[in-house]
Amino acid sequence: MEKAVLFSEMTPGPEWESDFNNWYDEEHIPLRMAVPGFAGAQRYKRNERDYLAVYDMDATDVLTSPAYTEVKDNPSEQTAWMLKSVSNFTRYIGRPINTQFNTENFVEAPVLYPVFFTVPEDRLSEFDDWYNQDHVPTLLETPDWLGCRRFAIESGGPENFNRLALHYLSDERALASDARDKARKSEWRDRLSQEDWFKGTYMVFGRHGKRFTPVL
Repeated sequence: MEKAVLFSEMTPGPEWESDFNNWYDEEHIPLRMAVPGFAGAQRYKRNERDYLAVYDMDATDVLTSPAYTEVKDNPSEQTAWMLKSVSNFTRYIGRPINTQFNTENFVEAPVLYPVFFTVPEDRLSEFDDWYNQDHVPTLLETPDWLGCRRFAIESGGPENFNRLALHYLSDERALASDARDKARKSEWRDRLSQEDWFKGTYMVFGRHGKRFTPVL
């Protein structure tokens, strides 16, 4: 799945969480699925009320298209209220670098394990080579590691990340597998981990609700 990605987190208040989910499922995502270039979306949840939506797009410039601008710049009253009321808002836009998988329908995995890095420009080439040639192939030695999609972050915040890996797992036990232990002990990774910038940000989400597809 060589698609661009929009990674967006929001946390609603406890007293209006149900309204937030209805709005997200019935208005927010469907409007985007009707925009040409949006290829799919899946929601996830972690902790009590931390929600994530991962949108797949044909290219990152879908977000500057007239059709998307029309949707974004003309929100409903409810949308405007929700977007100003949520907390822990993040938004990252990434173009695809590499995709590897054990099963073709890996995007339907019940567990999503995102990993962010901020890599110096002069180390990006080796970092990408390590991740693509050493790290991901080793992780995929366990069947529970269904796939991995990697992205170069073109813009976003609140953090200044420039690399994102979306790992798709059949079960959280993959994080304690022999394959992951092996991947984290490779000679190549050990060498990179000695550099000051080598500090990842890791999260674990469970799939929330159905997968959305484009409105034709």
